Amino acid sequence: MRRRPACRSPAPPPTCVSASRPERRFLAAAAIALVALAGACAAWAGAQKREPLSAAIQATLAKAVTDRERTLPDDHEARAWMRAMYDRVHRRVRDERIARDLLEMVRYEALRAGLDPRLVLAVIDVESGFRKYAVSSAGARGYMQVMPFWVREIGMPGQNLFHPRTNLRYGCVILRHYLRIEDGNLHNALGRYNGSLGRPEYPERVLRALRERWSPGA
Repeated sequence: MRRRPACRSPAPPPTCVSASRPERRFLAAAAIALVALAGACAAWAGAQKREPLSAAIQATLAKAVTDRERTLPDDHEARAWMRAMYDRVHRRVRDERIARDLLEMVRYEALRAGLDPRLVLAVIDVESGFRKYAVSSAGARGYMQVMPFWVREIGMPGQNLFHPRTNLRYGCVILRHYLRIEDGNLHNALGRYNGSLGRPEYPERVLRALRERWSPGA
């Protein structure tokens, strides 16, 4: 006589374990913090505005971004500056080699353009948070958040604004250009760089970063 298979009770449906009230509050707070952080990172991203350039200025800027490399002296002052700034950059760029290479490039490109390297570090800090592949909602790219139209205006086809040297070269040349337009007024030049001329928030944020994070005693 064939035995009938025993009847098995159906398995109970999987139970959804709901988070406790404190856990829900924690998760909600974490989500809000992430959204706020993302917004803060994007809030200051650059969006330089395209302005008509005379043929002479266009030629000058084109020469500035494509000129041959120059050698800067590797003296005691340069080495002391690198030592003073390295730990600050390394806290933001965890790879030691990338942090050191970036710092050397910042110093070179800033001095080449006649800028204070600490100012350029403050701009990078505020614009991209030292994120090499940062892209703003307006399409600005890289460490110094350079708008792509600059490559068409003064550069050469195929130049990649995510390439660190290229990005820093353009960013420093553009900031120097805005300083000339504004007769050395750094506050206004920074406003132009960010596309927010006439508003104090961005220039003040960069200058505060310069004082609090990138000055010798900071």
